[in-house]
Amino acid sequence: MMREVLAKEIAAAVEKLAIEANYYLTDDVLCCLKRSVETEESPLGKEIISTIVENAVLAKETDSPICQDTGMAVVFVKLGQDVHVAGGDIYQAINEGVAKGYTAGYLRKSVVNDPVFARTNTKDNTPAIIHLEIVPGDKIDITLAPKGFGSENMGALKMCKPSEGVEGIVNFVVETVSKAGSNPCPPIVVGVGIGGTMEKATYLAKRSLIRELGQKNPDERYAQLEAEILEKVNATGIGPQGLGGRTTALAVHIEYYPTHIAGMPVAVNINCHASRHAHVEI
Repeated sequence: MMREVLAKEIAAAVEKLAIEANYYLTDDVLCCLKRSVETEESPLGKEIISTIVENAVLAKETDSPICQDTGMAVVFVKLGQDVHVAGGDIYQAINEGVAKGYTAGYLRKSVVNDPVFARTNTKDNTPAIIHLEIVPGDKIDITLAPKGFGSENMGALKMCKPSEGVEGIVNFVVETVSKAGSNPCPPIVVGVGIGGTMEKATYLAKRSLIRELGQKNPDERYAQLEAEILEKVNATGIGPQGLGGRTTALAVHIEYYPTHIAGMPVAVNINCHASRHAHVEI
């Protein structure tokens, strides 16, 4: 039996998510930042992280954006196969919600309609980047993750050879973070996608960033790899805001997918300390 969901309900939910994600840092990220104040060895690093925490608290109390770069809206949707969207198209509904949320929430509109030539601002932060997956059930699961480009610009992809193995993956991720330096506003969250094809690896890296902060990969081998990379990233000494210290990254999240016998794609996507996302189930 099909369950009917109106497109306007989806639009209203996305509008709310756009505002919440930009105003309210989730508890997992905030708690991790607070713990980092205690573990950071650099006095300046402690002060910086404390200021970041204070900023997040003030943003929540005053219903204000955590950061002036309110990003490009990246929307992950799990659409139940037993749901019928009535009264409109789901993609149009999501973009309508983003437009309304970025307008009503007084969020910076940063999207341009042509990436190369005209580069004219669309004035409502649409279109969003929408990743839609059909799943069993009669629910719609939506996560909206605003992605600022200070961190987005620091991502990288490498089509590794299988012979490079674990060492090649670790070296590439640490090298990518080292090259990024202060640009992504550390402490950062590092998303890593491994396998599939080049586009699948980058999707996995992005999707890993909406996982609860510090939640380990369920495969113990990949969980150990996450821990190893995190340790080496924090040993770079980049530190909070690139001014030195041990808290360069709060977490490393890895997602993987089967791949071709001749390849081992590895993608890195970085979130700044404002690792923003909001979720709803309809």
